[in-house]
Amino acid sequence: MKTVLTFVLIIFTATTAMASTGQKEMKVAALSYGVTLDIKIEKTSKIENSTARLYMFKNSRIKKALSFKTKRNKAVMA
Repeated sequence: MKTVLTFVLIIFTATTAMASTGQKEMKVAALSYGVTLDIKIEKTSKIENSTARLYMFKNSRIKKALSFKTKRNKAVMA
């Protein structure tokens, strides 16, 4: 009974403390300015003819390099 009463007292005290701290709203004067956009866009496109190599499998060189096997990969009977 004592723990329940203590718990209720703590909750009541906390809620009254939170309710008593009133936050005042401050009004802020808003300023508005006119904005002019002077943007010039120049398109310069270069046509480059480059060749690309196509491989049968994606990342074939990387997979081949990472799948190396050493002599010590085999299980040894103790």
